[in-house]
Amino acid sequence: MDRYERINALHRLLKASRYPVTVARLQDELGCSRATVYRDLAFLRDALMAPVEGDGEAGFCYRKDESERFELPGMWLSSEELLALLASQHLLQRTGGGVLSQMLAPLQQRIEGLLAAQAGVTRWPVERVRVVPHRGRKLDQASFRAVASAVLERRQLSFEYRARSTDQATKRLVSPQRITHYRDNWYLDAWDHERQALRSFAVDRIGQARIGSEPARDLSEQELDGQLAASYGIFSGEPKGWATIRFSAKAARWVADEHWHSRQQGRFLDDGRYELKLPYSVSRELLMDVLHYGADAEIVEPPMLREQAKALLALTLSNYEA
Repeated sequence: MDRYERINALHRLLKASRYPVTVARLQDELGCSRATVYRDLAFLRDALMAPVEGDGEAGFCYRKDESERFELPGMWLSSEELLALLASQHLLQRTGGGVLSQMLAPLQQRIEGLLAAQAGVTRWPVERVRVVPHRGRKLDQASFRAVASAVLERRQLSFEYRARSTDQATKRLVSPQRITHYRDNWYLDAWDHERQALRSFAVDRIGQARIGSEPARDLSEQELDGQLAASYGIFSGEPKGWATIRFSAKAARWVADEHWHSRQQGRFLDDGRYELKLPYSVSRELLMDVLHYGADAEIVEPPMLREQAKALLALTLSNYEA
């Protein structure tokens, strides 16, 4: 973490601790050296006038009589916190001029005030921040409200679902588990009672949604993550294998910093290329993302996934033949 984030984390640790925190623990929590811990403590005490007391043996803490009153001057936001505020501010703007927009106006003003404080200005320059939606699909608001309500109220939900892959409509009765926002679109993770299995549904393909009177069957977070987050992509399922993809030295500068999956493994090769390994179940989304890199990406393993990529490329090339 950078110094801004480290000072903020150090402040939170000292403010939350009832007893002195050892230097060893501070090193572990902040991910820095012993010397850096002492420099940050001195900066808190001398530059920011924090009520730091203690020594290297017993540990450090805030003086009890001043701990509650002291706060860092200005806003010390991490990059994640700043992004969350930006996203919140953007979403509030998109609510339009309806009742919800009026109700949330004070919240939006507060967020803009926090952002202005972070930037060190009197007014947050909204026009200087651009948030671009990417491939968001139209939603039927009535269906979305029914889906969201069923998730929150923990009740069963029935609807008609028209899958894009087949364009066939089927009737579904599900126990909603959670609603997920992924790549600018909404998905419903639910237990399908007829198929006796977990499924993910694109909310924009749900129609005639009706909330039932029966309580939803609840699955544990561990089971949900094991089925829905273990493999690559939104429609993941349990992993069927691991994919190995090698990217050119040029593409490596981007891919090495990208988060593809929580269990991904990556390394630079001797020639500057980057090798990425990750678990997958359904190949469709993974293939789309790999082919996005064109000639800068090569699927090495497994052979079946490699052959699928070759077939897709051959079909694509045939579109350009005379």
